[in-house]
Amino acid sequence: MKPDLFQSPDYYHVDDLLNEEHLLVRDAARKWVKKEVSPIIEDYAQKATFPKQLIAGLGSIGAFGPYIPQEYGGAGLDQISYGLLMQEIERGDSGIRSTASVQSSLVMYPIWKYGNEAQRQKYLPKLATGEWMGCFGLTEPNHGSDPGSMLTNFKDVGTHYILNGAKMWISNAPFADIAVVWAKDEAGRIHGLIVERGMVGFTTPETHHKWSLRASATGELLFDNVKVPKENLLPNKSGLGAALGCLDSARYGIAWGAIGAAMDCYDTALRYAKERIQFEKPIAATQLQQKKLAEMITEITKAQLLTWRLGVLKNENKATSAQISMAKRNNVAMALEIAREARQILGGMGISGEYSIMRHMMNLESVITYEGTHDIHLLITGMDITGISAFK
Repeated sequence: MKPDLFQSPDYYHVDDLLNEEHLLVRDAARKWVKKEVSPIIEDYAQKATFPKQLIAGLGSIGAFGPYIPQEYGGAGLDQISYGLLMQEIERGDSGIRSTASVQSSLVMYPIWKYGNEAQRQKYLPKLATGEWMGCFGLTEPNHGSDPGSMLTNFKDVGTHYILNGAKMWISNAPFADIAVVWAKDEAGRIHGLIVERGMVGFTTPETHHKWSLRASATGELLFDNVKVPKENLLPNKSGLGAALGCLDSARYGIAWGAIGAAMDCYDTALRYAKERIQFEKPIAATQLQQKKLAEMITEITKAQLLTWRLGVLKNENKATSAQISMAKRNNVAMALEIAREARQILGGMGISGEYSIMRHMMNLESVITYEGTHDIHLLITGMDITGISAFK
């Protein structure tokens, strides 16, 4: 097993913009990734198996609901700390970061923001430790970028609701204890419901044969006349905007996480270029390889500054959905391009499981699509600057 020699690039001294708590949170997560994730992740990705033993560790470093108040089991951290956690975890693997993102932003966040006190007390403390795991049901087989056209629905039958429909491409689904599911009522209004494993008619078949996020568990959510207690409806917000509010939080975390994947690819490529001798000199001495490496660190630095500023805005409750979309789109595309360039620097070794680059590249092909595709985020920015929607 190769040692994890990762050294984080910080070309513009962005660490100087972080406070002591940020650095402590970041360094604890980095240490955990080096000890617990790096030694095993290549093997789990090759086997296409999720390493469930990492769940407790994710809970211990505060990766589940880091910004959730301590009274509900969260760490009570700010948004920059949340971003740094996602950066370090995705430096290890995008799939492991997906597990944490879903738990935090797509399960705990809506229960905290849209749920009532009884729901917060029942679910959040166990979700914060990882004792319970959750998933988020929005995307459907025929409705991805247009979630407002969802078919999943529920009917009020007096003492409870009857839920029918299907969701797909759901991270954590195969092992989730609960699912926050978005469905239409009889009037066509979208609501969030908490569906618990064990409810009759609720199944979560796993999705196999993935080339991407192979160390992440993906599945479907199937609802066949599922009886959902009325107390499981999230009461404090409804409509598509409620679901999209969760996605804002998740997309923000992804913007930070993608930097971690980019950093790992850059660090690997830089070290390899210095050590690989061709024509009696290291390939790092050639102009083409220096061009690649210089462009990588430039783009990483720009992304670091973009997310730091976005984190400040988030802490001040000033960040807009469009600003978050811009950061998610830019940073994931940046990371994917760096992964591709880094793979070329390593030549044939770039496709080997001995190095992390090809795994990151395959993972990022999913990250650039989920939580809003690359093109959809472009249109969100376009709508924001022109005031004209291109969606209808």
